[in-house]
Amino acid sequence: MAGDAALMKQFLLYRTYHGSAMSPVVQAASIAAWNEESHVVDNRAQYRAKFAEVTPLLAEVLDVALPDAGFYLWAQVPGPAIVDGLDSDAAFARDLLAAYNVTVLPGSYLARETAGPTGADGQPTTLNPGRQRIRMALVAETAECAEAARRIVQFVKARA
Repeated sequence: MAGDAALMKQFLLYRTYHGSAMSPVVQAASIAAWNEESHVVDNRAQYRAKFAEVTPLLAEVLDVALPDAGFYLWAQVPGPAIVDGLDSDAAFARDLLAAYNVTVLPGSYLARETAGPTGADGQPTTLNPGRQRIRMALVAETAECAEAARRIVQFVKARA
């Protein structure tokens, strides 16, 4: 595209929010996928099975509950808010990976600092809603997710 700089700037913004045109081959594949639901039904069943197997294992040691909807499990990590100068969720994720080769994402990495309640000293505080929580994506096969959950349980028990 070429043209007036002001128009091109607006067009670039539009394209940023609306994506790019798909090739005819990709469009045809997309139409086929959208018109077929069995893979969607199967995927939902796989996630239900993963959540049903993993959540009770993790609930033995972490504050975690089956979500109403979603692809992730969120759990509160035990212990103080700061560990080794890191948010506890970041330290938990680091140490879990190092000791048990399981990757989770620190919740504080997924949220922004926001205005929290006023402290006892009258000063505003900040709050990160993801702090002290981890996000677990159940994307592997059910058996692998269950094995990861067992490793997380071992990790938490070893830290206690």
